[in-house]
Amino acid sequence: MDVGIVGYGTQIPRYRIKVEEIAKVWGADAKSFKKGLNLNEKSVPAPDEDCATLAVNASRNALKRACINAMEIGAVYVGSESHPYAVKPTGTILAEALGICPYVHTADFEFACKAGTEAMFVALNLVKAGAMKYAIGVGSDTSQGAPGDALEYSAAAGAAAYVMGANNLVAELVDTHCFMTDTPDFWRREHASYPEHGGRFTGEPAYQKHVSGAVKAMLYKANMKPEDFNYIVFHQPNGKFPVREAFRLGFKEPQFKHGLLTPTLGNTYSGSSPLGLAATLDIAKPEELILLISYGSGAGSDAFIFKTTKRLPEVRDKAPLVRKQLDEYKMYLEYGTYAKFRRKILKPE
Repeated sequence: MDVGIVGYGTQIPRYRIKVEEIAKVWGADAKSFKKGLNLNEKSVPAPDEDCATLAVNASRNALKRACINAMEIGAVYVGSESHPYAVKPTGTILAEALGICPYVHTADFEFACKAGTEAMFVALNLVKAGAMKYAIGVGSDTSQGAPGDALEYSAAAGAAAYVMGANNLVAELVDTHCFMTDTPDFWRREHASYPEHGGRFTGEPAYQKHVSGAVKAMLYKANMKPEDFNYIVFHQPNGKFPVREAFRLGFKEPQFKHGLLTPTLGNTYSGSSPLGLAATLDIAKPEELILLISYGSGAGSDAFIFKTTKRLPEVRDKAPLVRKQLDEYKMYLEYGTYAKFRRKILKPE
């Protein structure tokens, strides 16, 4: 059975803060951070925006493109590392908001930044197995970064949702693979407000090893080469890692530039690679191949190959494009307001 993406949608907060604004408060060198991270600004969630609200809006946009009855959806899965409740699923909030309760299966996923592609993987395979007609997989996060830590410059917010099915596809799933090890490069203990990380250890033995391992395994399994793809989308902890990895693996700038959002969005954690995929679908033509590679600390990568269809351009404009949300719908914050927003999110009244 051919399965794949029937509809996709995204949600990006309108608030932004520039690297210079953060660096000014901590007496840091903004130019060094911008150059080292290939990052200029990031999105900031409003006090009333959390993982659930972003997931709801992204999913509603996905349903607009899917053009289906929401009651036909059999499962709703949300991947995030910033679920609003420690004990209460985000999936039930999303399913209720979409009007598809009570006969629907829900679950929340956590695997650092690849929880979104986990949700997509399970949704795809449930449809492929014939268990249900449609399923939704969502990657959504309001990322945390401790004040003054390097993560504060990149930790951002955003969501991407995918309706998976077997009919009226906008992108067909060609193949998938994965690459996992127990590599503790990034973690957050229970009750801790902010994550910790292994500094430079998060680079070569973590991100690079797993991303390159997933790409090579996927190419071998599918008997394909880098030049066979029109586009590649990586997880984007910053704007530097995915670019460096693309060139190392033999890909060219035209293949990754459309999905590279971090320089003006930041790292949306579980939403990162799913948002990059959505931005690529926004510009792709029919019959083009996309390689999607996620990454989650702890550590692992999921790999997907999608082939676009002639239906993609027919439904693309039924919901806001990623670049339009990213470049046009934005308001800049000073650090004081940004800190106030973050305090309300971390310590709700």
